[in-house]
Amino acid sequence: MNQGPTNETPQREGPGRGPGLRLGLFAPFGLLVLLALAWTAGWFWLRGKAEGEIDGWFAREAQAGRQWTCADRSLTGFPFRFELRCASLSFARSDVRFTTGPLVAVAQVYQPRHVILEATGPFRVQQGGLDADVTWTSLEASLHVTGDGFQRASVVTDGLKGAVTGADPSPIDFTVGHLELHARPTPGRFATDGAVDLSARVQRASVPLIDPLLGGPEPADLALDATVTRAAGFRTRTLAQELERWREAGGAVEVASFAAEKGSRRIRAQGVLGLDDLHRPTGQLDVRTAGLEQVIAPLISEQIGARLGGDGAALIGNIVGQFLGGRRKEPAPGQIAPGQNAQDRPGEPPLKVLPTVRLAGGRVVVGPFAVPNVRLPPLY
Repeated sequence: MNQGPTNETPQREGPGRGPGLRLGLFAPFGLLVLLALAWTAGWFWLRGKAEGEIDGWFAREAQAGRQWTCADRSLTGFPFRFELRCASLSFARSDVRFTTGPLVAVAQVYQPRHVILEATGPFRVQQGGLDADVTWTSLEASLHVTGDGFQRASVVTDGLKGAVTGADPSPIDFTVGHLELHARPTPGRFATDGAVDLSARVQRASVPLIDPLLGGPEPADLALDATVTRAAGFRTRTLAQELERWREAGGAVEVASFAAEKGSRRIRAQGVLGLDDLHRPTGQLDVRTAGLEQVIAPLISEQIGARLGGDGAALIGNIVGQFLGGRRKEPAPGQIAPGQNAQDRPGEPPLKVLPTVRLAGGRVVVGPFAVPNVRLPPLY
């Protein structure tokens, strides 16, 4: 028996199965593609702008007599940063020239004013009749700038080795295990007197040439915290021009703390330094020392001998030696010995205060006595 035609209701698409809704599933991927294309176009646009800025800077430097050469220069780093690479970097000016090995400078796209730099040696510099050749195991630098100027600059390096030739005597060899240099505008003073804070740390430094003068071959550790006033105007002009501009502006180096240790010998100093009209170092320092009696006492004795004669010099020299490093009564446990302070280390000679050290007229004067045979030449 044949059944008649029946009316059947067409099956509807289930929820979320319509063509429009299926296309909606791909919308985020489409937006992502558009965003990637826009980011790519923006990165290459910024890259071109950066290339133009670099070319313009090199051209301005060349017009000022400073020739920079970045060999095999490239600017890469897509998609999130910019990497400026040089197979080598060289600089030439009338008074100085230097070259260094491969160099890379990196800045993130979202933080273009913060640049990280890595350099590979050797670094060779020529100035006047002096040549220096320096190598290292690692060197990194950081520069953070704002619209008003730099905010912070740092250099950290390990395994420094170098030699300076052309001096008398020559060569002057040196090694440094670790070196850090940091600079920043002094809060509250940069806008008024162009002050910049400096901090330096040197570990395991050795200059064999001066070891006999300092009493032994042990490596030295140095630490310096200082503020340099009138430093905001520094440019890449010749060193003599920069120093003279700084001197005429009344610049000074305010040494908040200087510390040096070489074996058992220690020195601490603070004070203010500058340049006099003949371009020589000038100023004064408050100094405390320990273990340097074998270096300082002969110098003072020699100066006294020139004034009093041999017998008087021997007597006063002996007194000076006792003052600087003579025997002392050991303090009771928990007490501080006379002449000692909280920075002294248990079991080590205490830091003893020297008469004020003055740099004046090209001489180094300790109290009333000028250190013999020591002259401070003009720096430029």
